[in-house]
Amino acid sequence: RDLHLSIRRQRQMCIRDRSFDNVTSPTATNLYGFTFGNNIFVVVGNSGNIVRSTDNGSSFDNVTSPTGKNLFGVTFGNDIFLGVGQSGNIVRSTDNGSSWDNATSPTGNNIRGIEFGNDIFVGVGVSGNIVRSTDNGSTFDNVTSPTGNGIKAVGFGNNTFVASGDSGNIIRSTDNGSTWDNATSPTGNAIYGVAFSE
Repeated sequence: RDLHLSIRRQRQMCIRDRSFDNVTSPTATNLYGFTFGNNIFVVVGNSGNIVRSTDNGSSFDNVTSPTGKNLFGVTFGNDIFLGVGQSGNIVRSTDNGSSWDNATSPTGNNIRGIEFGNDIFVGVGVSGNIVRSTDNGSTFDNVTSPTGNGIKAVGFGNNTFVASGDSGNIIRSTDNGSTWDNATSPTGNAIYGVAFSE
């Protein structure tokens, strides 16, 4: 089992399969985050844009969004899709991404990443902001952060949340996102992505 940290920049296009063919996108806006759940792909981006695929990524359709704010990340857990973004915006879908509503957010800071693990949703963002939901994303609370650096992404594996961000900052939680500590980082460069593989 490996924890992978990666530096990446997502571009405005949808790709599928190992051959990475181009797929027609229903929007010209930048898309930043994507996830998969219940055989549905969901992608989010600028101006609250949400697109969805029900055919393994062969085609995507626009979905009505409850926000005009930029959305930077999206995840899936417990049959719920959650997207996060600008000004603390959190959007939620309980019907496989067909319709979305705003969820209560405890912050006005940008939330850059969102992850699900052990029935907990954790979001991370600017100025070290961490938010956490224990009720399937209906409401979120702020969590004390060990850093003031911007956090770009969060992942989950082996009962541990790991987040990364500006200046090589890596933080981790082993109690379902309740408390966090700094982890030793080998770099001072920004780390934009976190992934876990079995």
